[in-house]
Order: sequence, then structure tokens, then C-alpha cells
Amino acid sequence: MALTVQQQFRIWGIAAAVFLVVLWYLGNTILPFVLGGAIAYCLDPIADRLENWGLSRAMATTVIMLGAVLVFVILALAVIPALAQQGSALVSAAPQYMRDLQAFLTERFPALADESSVVRQSLERFGAMIQEKGGALINSVLSSAAGLLNIVVLLVIVPVVAFYLLLDWDHMVARVDEMLPRDHLDTIRLLAREIDNTLAAFIRGQGTVMLIQGTFYAVALALVGLNFGLVVGAIAGILSFIPYVGAIVGGGLAIGLALFQFWGEWFWLIAVVVIFFFGQFVEGNILTPKLVGSSVGLHPVWLLFALSVFGALFGFVGLLLAVPITAALGVVARFGLGQYMQGPLYQGERGADDPGDAHDPEEP
Repeated sequence: MALTVQQQFRIWGIAAAVFLVVLWYLGNTILPFVLGGAIAYCLDPIADRLENWGLSRAMATTVIMLGAVLVFVILALAVIPALAQQGSALVSAAPQYMRDLQAFLTERFPALADESSVVRQSLERFGAMIQEKGGALINSVLSSAAGLLNIVVLLVIVPVVAFYLLLDWDHMVARVDEMLPRDHLDTIRLLAREIDNTLAAFIRGQGTVMLIQGTFYAVALALVGLNFGLVVGAIAGILSFIPYVGAIVGGGLAIGLALFQFWGEWFWLIAVVVIFFFGQFVEGNILTPKLVGSSVGLHPVWLLFALSVFGALFGFVGLLLAVPITAALGVVARFGLGQYMQGPLYQGERGADDPGDAHDPEEP
């Protein structure tokens, strides 16, 4: 007996509610599996390409994982220690930078010399807060036994999960396709392809943009001799998935540091500004159009909203799932809007074929 639309909607609504409840209760317990699934999804096209070149799926997966391990080892030995050292040093130097800024402002605005000045008190509190909170965070991550255990678990479980998911990815997709409701098979496949295209364009493309941008900013700032350039480049690269945010935050931080370090040396100050203007130009006109495309459909405002909501509700796992879930909801919403525009609720009694709707737009 066929189910009515209302019954199907009720069933899928209950399934979605169960998924959210499970996600709520499991929380960070499923973090390694979410990370492993995300890695497998991103690497699946590479595995498919290697298969087309004649390798078996098992051999292609092994080659990819060995390459990933090699890259991770290089990063762990060459980049991560320097990044951690500069991050810790930047946090420790924050109060001194705030005092230098206070002295600079006091010299030009004598009214701020008063200890009761709101601006002066705010700068002092801000510097102390950065040192206290940032230092506590770094120390807790580096010294906490539970934190180290979680890191070890991630380093062990995530590659194993990613390996097996990547190995069986095509079989899992085929198995899921077999379980799809037959009445809506073509529609679900169409939506799934659109969701996959959206995720591929955003996650794989934007991930590449983030890597290129972060590397460029870090190397360029290091070449001009800016202190903490590696940290600033990493921050700018990570935040570049939100248009303009990476350049604004990273550029503001870099220019602020450059003002203290290069005050009076205008050539180096201009060089830092040029680096971020050039990076933003390349990202907006070359990298993002080529690697991400214009059909992603994830508006920055919706992306920020999704990250905020999912992060608040489900923690770090929610942040990881915010993008794919938002992309899927966007595809479904556009499909629903298209159905509405073709239906009687929108077109009314006249219908789409009414010649009254097909007049020349230039006519009055």
C-alpha cells in the first residue's frame, strides 16, 4: 500500500529528529568518524582518478593514505612547531602591544594619560584578557592528559576510518542507492547530484583556496620580516572560506603588528598592505572563480548563521556538519521553490500557459 505525502513527510521528519537527537547526545564522541568521512569524501575523486589509470581501489587508497601520512609528517616536523611557538609568543606579547598602543595614543591624545580614561582601561583589560585566556587555552591543550589522549585518538582513529571509508566508498554509495524509495528515485538522485556538486565546489575548492591563501600570506609576511607572520597567514587562510573575512581579520592583524614593528619605515608598512590587497585580488578574481565557481549557492550570511547555530548546539562536530547540511538544505529549498513556482498555489487558476503572463517586458 502506497504512503500518502503526509505520511512520508511524517516519517522523514521523525528520521531527521532522531538524527539530531543522536548527534546531540553523541557530540564529540563521533568526531573521529565525522572527520574520517569528510576526508574520505574529499579524497574519493583522487581515488577514482587513480583507478582510471589502472590501479585497483585498494592500491589507490593505499597510495593516497601513504601520501597523506607523508604530508602530515612534513607538516608536523616543519610547520606545526613553528606555528605553535609563534602563536604562544603572540599571546604572551599581547599586553606589551597594548601598552605600546596606549603610549602611542597618549602621546598624540594627552587626555588618555588619565588613569581613569575609559580607552586606557579598555586597552589594559584587553591585553590582559588575551594573555590570560590565550595562555590558558594553549597550556590546557598542551599539558592536559585528556587533551593529549584525545589528540592521540584522533591521530589513530581518523586515518583508519578514512582509509576504510575511502576503500568502500563506491560500494557504500551503490548500497544507499539501492535503499532509496523507488517512487522518488529519479528526484532523489537529482537532488543528491546537486548536493554533491555543491559540496564538491565548496569543500574541495574552498579548501584549496584556503591552503593557497594561507601559504601565500605566511610566506609573503615572513619575507618582509613581520613578526608572527606564520600565525597571521594561518589565520587569514583559515578564515578565507568566508568572503572578505580572512583578508579583513588577517590584514587588520598584520597591519596592526606592522605599525608597532615598522613605525617610521613606511616601505615595509606599504608592503604589508600590498600583500593583502594582492592576495584578496587573486582570491576574488582567479582562485575562487576557478576552484569554487559561482554555483555553490552558500551565501556568506547563511554560512555564518549555520556555523553559529550548529556550533552552539553540537559543538565542534556541529561546525563540521554545518556546511554540508546547509548546502543540502539549500538544494532542497531551491527544488521546493521550483516546484512551488510550477504548481497551482503560485500560478493560480490561470496557469503557466496563460498568455497574459507572457507579454513583452518592454510593453507598458
